[in-house]
Amino acid sequence: MGQRAGRKAAPKKRRRLGWLGRGILACGAVAAGLIVWAVVERALAPKGNIAQDHFDVLIVLGTPADKDGNPSPRQLARVTEAVYEYERGVAPRIIVTGGAVSNQFVEAQVMARTAEAQGIPASAVLEDPAARNTLENTCNALGIMRSHGWESAEVISSPSQLPRVGLILSRLPMKWRVHPAPALGSVGAGTAAEETAIELLKTVHYLVWSRQTEPCDARGQ
Repeated sequence: MGQRAGRKAAPKKRRRLGWLGRGILACGAVAAGLIVWAVVERALAPKGNIAQDHFDVLIVLGTPADKDGNPSPRQLARVTEAVYEYERGVAPRIIVTGGAVSNQFVEAQVMARTAEAQGIPASAVLEDPAARNTLENTCNALGIMRSHGWESAEVISSPSQLPRVGLILSRLPMKWRVHPAPALGSVGAGTAAEETAIELLKTVHYLVWSRQTEPCDARGQ
């Protein structure tokens, strides 16, 4: 009798494993679908909504300083590109945006010091020290623009971030284009792949969650 009972229990176990397997496959299919969605959206992301070469302001999106409060390679690349654009006459002022997110150093303050060390007048650099993420970077910068009556901006960030930035900016009431800040040194294939993977996940989060739950209420600051 005991052996027959054991034989009868086996099909139930197989059925339970079957449901588990189907659940895992379903979760995998959903995850794959979200990644494909993000890839497509990034590929189709706009790079601007106006054709012009001069803007009211340059916006430099934040990224963490290093553990000693010095500009990280990505920060330095973004600020250096903004300085180059400023010197070319693309815009007469710069907004640097970013709070103390990953460490105790305020990203906007570090970037402002870096821009000034590269010859930008302090009067031409405005700081947003409160933004905690890319949505807040863009929204807070728009608030600063409105408070000064500025309407157009060139938004500078790392190339891997720009597709997501384009998706965010496309929903804001401003004239804009994105502009890449290439790395100042060589970037290994592993680092580039990691940055792309992180941006894919952040794009998924934006599409599924942030776009609906974190609207921009940009008031003049």
